Order: sequence, then structure tokens, then C-alpha cells
Amino acid sequence: MAARKLIFGLTAARRASSRASVLLRASPLLEASTSASHTTAAATKPSGGSPWALLFSSRVFSSTPPAQQSAGDVPAPSAVDHKLIMPEDKFHKLADDTIHDLLEKLEEYGDSQQMDGFDIDYGNQVLTLRLGDLGTYVVNKQTPNRQIWLSSPVSGPARFDCDAATDSWIYRRTGVNLMRLLEKEIGELCGTPVDLS
Repeated sequence: MAARKLIFGLTAARRASSRASVLLRASPLLEASTSASHTTAAATKPSGGSPWALLFSSRVFSSTPPAQQSAGDVPAPSAVDHKLIMPEDKFHKLADDTIHDLLEKLEEYGDSQQMDGFDIDYGNQVLTLRLGDLGTYVVNKQTPNRQIWLSSPVSGPARFDCDAATDSWIYRRTGVNLMRLLEKEIGELCGTPVDLS
């Protein structure tokens, strides 16, 4: 019985050792690590080459970033400076003014349109514009981010930040202005220009 346990234990250890060496060879952590960590791994690896020693070496599998960044790496995002974030009451005033102005202008535009399914609704701080079979626009505030979010049936989702220099809401990824984007898309969908400025 003891001999069976010993054989079973040795077999299990060989399997684990084999799996560990396969994992270590295929590990993207080792491929992506710097040359310094390769040197450290080589220095800490015992002469017998046991994958167990390499597997349990804390220096090889460290969660701390490398000291230097290679040229192709993207820098990590910097911490948010909360002093630079727009005060919440100012954000609410700007965003509410923008959404209410948008609501009024879209209601006027809808009254001039002879379009089935044109419907505009504002409730729970969410503006919803339905254009029948053409799709639905949703505009709402995102207070924690100090943004206005748009869901468009044409261009998809976008997040707009207030740009004090131009007194407008800008999608930083593309530089597009919220009102210009809506004018373009709604005008093309409905076949009649709309002025939202």
C-alpha cells in the first residue's frame, strides 16, 4: 500500500512538473518581461532546472511594473486630479441647459416634420428622440464623469466633455461637437436640415 502511494505521489509530481514547465514556456508574462527579469530568473533558477523552483520564485512573477518602459509601451493613465474636475453644481447647470435647449429645438423641428414615428420625450434626466423606423437617440448626463452621453443609431455611443474654450460639448476621441453631430445625423435621416445651435 505504501509503495502504491509513493508511486502515485511520484506520478502526480511528474505531471505537475510537466504542466508547470509547459505553463512557464507558454506564459506571456515571461515573454513580455524585461531583460532584467530574465536575468533575475536565470540567476534564481537552480542548476537542476526544476520548474518548481521557477514557478515559486516571487521575483519572476512580480506584479510590480518594470522600472523602465520600452519605446512601444503605452504609458499608464495618470491619477485623476480631483481639484481639476468641474464642480458638480456647475456641471448640472451646463448639462441641464444644454439638454433643455436641445429638447426645445427638437420639439420645434418635430412640429415642422411630417414624419411617422417622430417622438421626443424627456424624463428622469434622459432625453429620448424616436425617429420611427430610422432609430432612437438617447441623451443623458453622467455626473461622476461630468459628461453628456449620446447613443446614436448612426454613429453609436459617444461621451462628450464640456469644452470651456468653445462653450460646447466635445467628444474628445474624434473632436466632434455634440450639436453639429446631431444636426448632421438627424438632418440626413429626416431629409430636412435642423438647426440646434
